[in-house]
Amino acid sequence: MADEKQPETPLTVQPVRATDLVAVAPEATVSRVLLRTGGGSVTLFAFAAGQELSEHTAPFDALVHVLEGELELTIGGTGQRAKAGEMVRMPAGIPHALRAPGDAIMLLTMLRTRD
Repeated sequence: MADEKQPETPLTVQPVRATDLVAVAPEATVSRVLLRTGGGSVTLFAFAAGQELSEHTAPFDALVHVLEGELELTIGGTGQRAKAGEMVRMPAGIPHALRAPGDAIMLLTMLRTRD
C-alpha cells in the first residue's frame, strides 16, 4: 500500500474539473494539494479499492466531499457511507477514519480556526 503525493497545483481563475487533476493508482492512495493558505487547505484524494486512512484526529474541522465512488467513514465511533455528490463534516478533535470499498475520489477541505 503505497501513498503517492503529487505536486501542489495552483488553482486558476479558469474552470477545471477536480476529477481531472488526480487519478486512481492501483493499490494506492494519491493526494494532490490544490490550495494551502493560513485559513486551511484543499486537497484531492484518489483511493484505489480497499485503500483507507486509519483512525486519527485533526485539530480543525474538515469537510469531505465525495466526487466519485463511495466512502465508508467512521467519525467518533459511528459508521456511515457517503456517495458521489455527498458531503460530510468531520469535527475537530473527534477520531475519524475512512475506507474506499471501490475506487473513489474525494475533495478534503481543512478549515483552520483563527485565534
